[in-house]
Amino acid sequence: MRIDLNCDLGEGYGPWQMGDDAAMMRIITTANIACGFHAGDPETMRRTIERAHDAGVAIGAHPGYPDLAGFGRRARPGVTEREIENFVAYQVGAMAAMAELGAHRLTHVKTHGALGNACADEDALAMAVARGIRAVDARLAFMVMPGTATQRAADRAGLRPIHEVYADRIYAETFNLAPRSLPGTVLTDPEAVLKRVVRMVGDGEIETLGGRRLKTEIQSICVHGDTPGAVAMAQAIRSGLEALGWTLAATVET
Repeated sequence: MRIDLNCDLGEGYGPWQMGDDAAMMRIITTANIACGFHAGDPETMRRTIERAHDAGVAIGAHPGYPDLAGFGRRARPGVTEREIENFVAYQVGAMAAMAELGAHRLTHVKTHGALGNACADEDALAMAVARGIRAVDARLAFMVMPGTATQRAADRAGLRPIHEVYADRIYAETFNLAPRSLPGTVLTDPEAVLKRVVRMVGDGEIETLGGRRLKTEIQSICVHGDTPGAVAMAQAIRSGLEALGWTLAATVET
C-alpha cells in the first residue's frame, strides 16, 4: 500500500511558464524535470530542483527530443541509436550538474513525449536510452512503461526500473499510450481519473482504449503538469488514495 505520485515539471522556458509547479510540489512525491531540449533552461532547472528540495520531493531528469517549438511531442522518424545516446547523456549530465548546484540528489531518468513513445516501441532505441543513462551514472533508476521496450532495456542494462502508469492518459493495446490526436485519450475530470487510478493500483492493471485490461506492476502514477486542471487532479488522486490507506512516497529515496 505504498505508491509514488510523479509529475513532469520545470517545463517553462525563460519568462514563459507551463503549469503551476509551486502548487504541484506540495502534492507530488517525485518530479521529473525538463532538461532544456523540449523545455527548461538552466535557471528553470535550478529553481525547480530547489523547490523540490525544500518540499522533500525526489527529482529525476526528463530528457526529450531537441524540439522546443513542438514541446518534444513531434515524432522523429529515422533518429539513430547514437543520436538517442547523445540526447540522453547530454541532458542527464546537465541535470546532474544542476542537481549538485541545488544540493539535491538526482534519483532517476524518465523520457519525455515522442522520445518516450518511440523508445517504448523499439528495443534498440530503448537500449540507447539505457546506455545514455549509464554513461552518466549507472546508479540512476530508469522510469519505464511496464510491458514495453523500456522495461526490457532497464532489465538488460542492469538499471533499477520504476514501473509507471499514467493517470490522465488512455493506453493502446501495446502497453504504450494511445495518440493524443485520438478523441478521449487525454483525461481531465479529477473524479473520473481518481476512480481509474484506484482500479489500476488496486487490480494491478491498465485499461486500454479498446477495453482490454493488461496486468502490470505499478510503482508510480504520473499526472502531466500541462494537463488542464493538473493540480486539482493530482490533489484528488493523493487525497483519494490516502483515504483508502495508501502511503504516498517516492520510489527511490532522496
